[in-house]
Amino acid sequence: MKKLAVIASTVLVTVIIMTMGFTEGNQKEEKSETNSTMSLTGKEKEIYFAGGCFWGTEHFFKLVRGVVGTEVGYANGNKTNPTYEEVCTGSTGATETVKVIYDPEVIDLGLLIDLYLESVDPTTLNRQGNDRGTQYRTGIYYTDKNDEPLIKDKLHALSLSIQSPVVVENEPLRNFYDAETYHQDYLDKNPGGYCHIGPELFEVAKKANPKK
Repeated sequence: MKKLAVIASTVLVTVIIMTMGFTEGNQKEEKSETNSTMSLTGKEKEIYFAGGCFWGTEHFFKLVRGVVGTEVGYANGNKTNPTYEEVCTGSTGATETVKVIYDPEVIDLGLLIDLYLESVDPTTLNRQGNDRGTQYRTGIYYTDKNDEPLIKDKLHALSLSIQSPVVVENEPLRNFYDAETYHQDYLDKNPGGYCHIGPELFEVAKKANPKK
């Protein structure tokens, strides 16, 4: 009987350990399983836009011809691989951001920046639509230093045209961690979901870069 009890205990412990490992693996997969089917050629470039809630900003750019991939995540924060709940506290310094991968032979960065600036309120700090907090600040983050002067010129020209300070950040991308799977392509999966970007701007995105 004692041997049977020992064997039963050993099996139980093994099952518990395996279950814990499976759960932990699923949690990690929840953060990393994003855009696995994205097809790239190697000619693409990337730029990162923070425009308030990343659900709407991602959907907006997905409609633009020449954009070949998107991913939502958390950028330029002070915590490694933060969760959505942690970012929402405002303590991580991260901002909700959309990684935009585009084909420069089909669309140029200047047009992407113009579209982005049309989709946000560039004069409001830490707020877009109904969303408030540092995680909703606006920003353009680059990985290619050569993009910085164009971003600077666009923001300066906008400030002159509206005669008001523009609070959109123009910074190199320091870090970017993909958001949880349920945030990816959110409005595709939930067409009636919350969005701070109006449907008329989605139409603008669709028509912004027509075939010639």
